[in-house]
Amino acid sequence: MMKALFVLHSAAPSGAELSVERLVVALRGTVDVTTVFLEDGPMVERLCASGAEVVVLRSTFDSRAITIEGRTIRKLLIGLVGLVRLGWSLGALVHRSGASVVVAHTTKALVMSAVATRRARVPLVWHTHDRISAEYFGRVLATLIRLLGWIVSDAYIANSRSTLGTLNRWRRRALVAYPCAELDREPPERTERSPADTVVAVVGRLTRWKGQDVFLRALADVALRPEHVYLVGGALFGEDAYRDELHALASELDLAVTFTGHVDDPLSYMRRADILVHCSVIAEPFGQVVVQGMSAGCAVIASRPGGPTEVIEPEVSGLLVDGGDRGQLTAALDRLILDGELRQRLASAARVQATRFDDARTARDVADFLATVVATAGGRPAHV
Repeated sequence: MMKALFVLHSAAPSGAELSVERLVVALRGTVDVTTVFLEDGPMVERLCASGAEVVVLRSTFDSRAITIEGRTIRKLLIGLVGLVRLGWSLGALVHRSGASVVVAHTTKALVMSAVATRRARVPLVWHTHDRISAEYFGRVLATLIRLLGWIVSDAYIANSRSTLGTLNRWRRRALVAYPCAELDREPPERTERSPADTVVAVVGRLTRWKGQDVFLRALADVALRPEHVYLVGGALFGEDAYRDELHALASELDLAVTFTGHVDDPLSYMRRADILVHCSVIAEPFGQVVVQGMSAGCAVIASRPGGPTEVIEPEVSGLLVDGGDRGQLTAALDRLILDGELRQRLASAARVQATRFDDARTARDVADFLATVVATAGGRPAHV
């Protein structure tokens, strides 16, 4: 069985990390995976509990020392030096483990893995869960990351066509592998609720680019405010100020909103919701919660452009609005809150559409792709 090392810098339960967890479990029996983290945390515990092999690369390096927000040249250089040093240690781990391929799942992991794979002489696959674009990283840094990825990677895996489109693909083998989403195999039978009793949920980390503030302002303008609205998710990466801002905004607009904080099982909220809102203000790389909400039987409103446009067929399996457009979001909410028949029609089609994003299919594609990369590791493979 092929041995692979999956490398991440964060052990917080965010979208990319949860997707990797499900992929590791789905690959069991096909690829022997060891997952490497730079820190201890919830994802280490979750993977260990699932029986997966996990290594925490102990170091005094703090991955938060190199961040997108508030970065300076000095901080970036210090952070890069720390990652290079960790990469040398990771290379020794790759060699000892007998791994035949390393898969870097974050940009920081890519820097480390570039050093490690050169030391261990094994191929490197960059599995990117983020759009490498100016809106995320700034124009200069995005250009540098794309160049670095192209130079050091033997191949790419991207979580959507939208994400793959932000990479330099010349002479690089590439695979679009939609994330393993936690699908609801037996969604509950739903009874048609009155408009006032409609349950609305927004699921996702509380961070400004996810647009929860836009949602609250759009909700304040609807013709009939529902009595049950949930903002499901916590502030994970030093974003407490934004969380407090959302609480203040909900109070200012006199909205009856329940803030749940981080929950381990957001699917339980989706199962009780009639409407799931995804409202990122910039292009979402994929949008796992969109697929999860569809499989749970929700009528989904999602933002475009980005990954959700590859998931939802507009007016058939959900509604799409322009990211950050408060007026469009209000109009979509009005339609679904006031029209129970439309909700049911969209939700029914959405459940069928969500079955495309099956764990077994993604795992099979990734396993075959990694085997091909290992087999062609003697030289740079052509793009397919």
